[in-house]
Amino acid sequence: MVTGASTAELAIILVDARNGVVEQTLRHAAVAALLRVPHVVLAVNKMDLVGYEEKEFLRIVEDFGRHAEELGLPGFTPIPVSALVGDNVVERSAHMDWYDGPALLEFLETVPVGVEAGDAPARFPVQYVIRHEEVRYYAGQLVSGSLRVGDRVTVHPSGETSEIVGIDVLGEAAEAAFAPQSITVRLADERDVARGDMITADGADSPTLTRDVRAAVCHLAERPLRVGDRVLVRHTTRTVKAIVKELGGVSSLAANDLGRVVLRTAEPLAVDDYADVRRTGAFILVDPADGATLTAGMVELA
Repeated sequence: MVTGASTAELAIILVDARNGVVEQTLRHAAVAALLRVPHVVLAVNKMDLVGYEEKEFLRIVEDFGRHAEELGLPGFTPIPVSALVGDNVVERSAHMDWYDGPALLEFLETVPVGVEAGDAPARFPVQYVIRHEEVRYYAGQLVSGSLRVGDRVTVHPSGETSEIVGIDVLGEAAEAAFAPQSITVRLADERDVARGDMITADGADSPTLTRDVRAAVCHLAERPLRVGDRVLVRHTTRTVKAIVKELGGVSSLAANDLGRVVLRTAEPLAVDDYADVRRTGAFILVDPADGATLTAGMVELA
C-alpha cells in the first residue's frame, strides 16, 4: 500500500459495516495521513447486512473521524455502499434515502486530481546526459512545475547557473514544458551536469541542499532497520550512501512499522518537504549488499 499511496491522489479506505473501524482500518488511515494523500474516501461497505441503518453508518463515521483527527488526516468523504447489490456504487441507492451525498463512482469522477504538480516549483531531475555533435542535452521527467525557454536555472548540488535555450517534448521543439512530461533540455553554457543532478528554475522556491535528512518512514523489509545501518538512499534519479543516525527514540524498526529517521548522507541531496513536492520529498532506502528495498521515506523539513 505504501508504494501505491506514495503517488496516489485519492485513497479509498474500505470498512465492513458489521465490524466497523478495526486495526487494519487505522493502519491504512495512518499510511494515507503519512503520505499526504490529498483525497480520502471512507467507503462503508455491506450496508445491506446492517439493514441500511443510518445510525450504523454514522457510528462508524464518528469513530473513524476521531482516529483521523489524531492521525493528522485533514479530511475524508464517507460514503455508505453495498457492493453486492450495487447500492451507491455507480448510482445512488433507493435503500438509503437518508443519504444525500454522491455515489462512489460519481465522487471519483468529479474529485479534482492532477492539479498540484504544475503549480509547484519546477523540479527536473536529470536521468540521462545525451551528447550530440558537441552539444549536451539533459533528459528526464519534469516532476513538478514548468520550465520555459529563456528561464534562468540552477543545477543542484553544484549551484551552477545557466539559461534554458532549448526544450524538446516527444522529439519536437517546444517553448515550454509542464509536469509530468518527459523532456530534454539544452542549456546556454557548458556545465558539468550528470545523472542525479537536479535543475530548478530561479525565482521559485529552491530545494533544500542537505546531508542530514529527517523523514517519516514505513519500513518494508523483513530484516529490521537499525541505528548505525549503512544504506543507499535513492532520491529521484540520485543514489547516495548514508548511515542511519536516529530512529525516533527506538533502536530498530520491524516490517510494516511506521516511524521517523535521521540519515547522514555521504553527498548532499536537494530535497523538498514531502508535503510541498511529493516527488522530490520521497525516497527509498536500499540494502547496499543486494539492492533490496528496505524502507520508504517522506522528507520532513519543518
